[in-house]
Amino acid sequence: MQVMAVSTVSDDDKFWSGLKKAHAGLPQGAGWTLAVASKGGAKAVNIISHDSVDGVREFFEAHAGAYATTEYFEADAANAVGLPR
Repeated sequence: MQVMAVSTVSDDDKFWSGLKKAHAGLPQGAGWTLAVASKGGAKAVNIISHDSVDGVREFFEAHAGAYATTEYFEADAANAVGLPR
């Protein structure tokens, strides 16, 4: 499944530094499809493939949770444009 992580970022530098570390240590079978920030860095959207929303939440929060408030959702891949199904 594709999981959307939508973040309100409090520390742009530390948030993205943490996500770079998270990317280097993705759980087996997970993949990072997209990472994008709003201009100015206050918002971020990441799309990560994994077997569960809770699995994404667990590793995402471990690396960047202190620097953002993030909501997690299963993406509706069937109605998305450009996401693998």
